[in-house]
Amino acid sequence: MDMLLYWLIAANLVGFTLMVWDKSCAEAGRRRVAEQTLILWSLIGGSLGTLAAAQIVRHKTRKQPIASLLLGMPLVQAGLAGAWYGGWLDPVLAAILPSGL
Repeated sequence: MDMLLYWLIAANLVGFTLMVWDKSCAEAGRRRVAEQTLILWSLIGGSLGTLAAAQIVRHKTRKQPIASLLLGMPLVQAGLAGAWYGGWLDPVLAAILPSGL
């Protein structure tokens, strides 16, 4: 469980930093961070950091579909975390994962 917490902290820091960096590049006319990269870091655990940075620096808050994805991702992840914590995902995970994991 500690490794998961460390991963989430790191992923959120990376997501936050990438969003702030992209805003800085946009203002300076430099090469930007790809939207797929921002979405990927949000998807793999950095959703709160990415969303926080978007709101703080007012970046990607109106452009669709990324704005909706950034808003929805933490909600979906919170729902999945609640389902995992509540044990509702156990039958699904048991069906997909090989035994012994």
